[in-house]
Amino acid sequence: MNHTAMPKSLTEWLHHLETLHPVGIDLGLERVSHVAKRMGLLGSPIAKRVVIVAGTNGKGSTLAIMDAVARAHGQRVGAYSSPHLLRYNERVRIDGQEAEDQLLVDGFERVEQARLQAPEISLTYFEAGTLCALWCLANANLDLAVLEVGLGGRLDAVNIIDADVAVVTTIAQDHANFLGTDISQIGLEKAGVFRPLRPAVLGSQSLPSSVADTAIALAAPVYRLGLAFSHSADKEGRKPWCWHGLTASGDTISIDALPDPGLPIDNAATALQALAMTGLTLIPKATQAALANVQLPGRMQWIGQWCLDVGHNPHAAAYLADRLPAPPEDGRQWALIGMLNDKDADGVIAALALRISDWVCVTLEGERGRPAAELAERITAQGGRVHHCADSPEAGVDFLAPLLNAQDRILATGSFFTVAALLARPLPQAL
Repeated sequence: MNHTAMPKSLTEWLHHLETLHPVGIDLGLERVSHVAKRMGLLGSPIAKRVVIVAGTNGKGSTLAIMDAVARAHGQRVGAYSSPHLLRYNERVRIDGQEAEDQLLVDGFERVEQARLQAPEISLTYFEAGTLCALWCLANANLDLAVLEVGLGGRLDAVNIIDADVAVVTTIAQDHANFLGTDISQIGLEKAGVFRPLRPAVLGSQSLPSSVADTAIALAAPVYRLGLAFSHSADKEGRKPWCWHGLTASGDTISIDALPDPGLPIDNAATALQALAMTGLTLIPKATQAALANVQLPGRMQWIGQWCLDVGHNPHAAAYLADRLPAPPEDGRQWALIGMLNDKDADGVIAALALRISDWVCVTLEGERGRPAAELAERITAQGGRVHHCADSPEAGVDFLAPLLNAQDRILATGSFFTVAALLARPLPQAL
């Protein structure tokens, strides 16, 4: 392909990227590092400070909170996350704004020019997208870049960047086809984002020992939730909470009267500790304001009677079940669920079962989509009541619409694809 034949629009680029590599996921850093060097991305920092976030669950909320809090302190922040819900542009945000189409097009052109230099290098969709994002961020004059690992850590394309601070949020089984089922080994893969002598922030009290051991072997200072930093309820036990942590110089710091961000408090506390390790001086008023306004679509997102959550593994489903209100006395707690076929459906169903009275199963499109009928069989086997199997999330909503009463609540979950389909349309509400 020569330059004049390159795609012109973002839509055309995304279609082109899907054809570049024989498989969708191909973990490893050799190919993406070569192209990054050609682009000049590895010669100098992409921002004054870089934080990389790895983990099974909680990456997106930790990154979103860091982004919001740092910007509330006057920092110019760039963020890279995946996957997106409605628009590819969501993956790259600069100073709180989604990247414009033209910026992404320019970035993909730079990636393609570098990729096609002799010898030509094949890249996956995610690898090309990561390089485009890094180019966008590197040219944005940032105080802080926050980067979310796509899959794993050690061999993920984001890991070509050396983080000033690295975070591991949680460890649980997911992506078993690529990371296996050994929790200790999964921990090693996630901890691959740590760097010698640079802070490693651990955002869970139940991580396998392999995570901290990896940091210690690198002489990376370890900041663990429950030890170096923590959170607590206010003195009256009400929703406002307090954060206790350490500054970059090792001094203790506490911030109280923090609002519930509507996201896991463990992740909020982890985000604050990671920011402190970048050298940012956290100001109570700015931190409180950011947490009061942070938003992350698709995570415990309430739209009237509907709760939309992208949870797609048992760990995420268990957290979701704990947060859901008890089933209403005069109504039903529905679940509209659609999942991919490489996810642990039995584990997700088991985690949600006690909170759900009635189920609607939906089929997701594509090679990885799981048929609704298969989900229904698994739910029935666990004693659940399935009312309907629909060919799509949209069809599932249409089935539910005439059945709802004002006391009903509906959880839509199981996949980013399930939630994205519902966010793209009006959701029926019972009067």
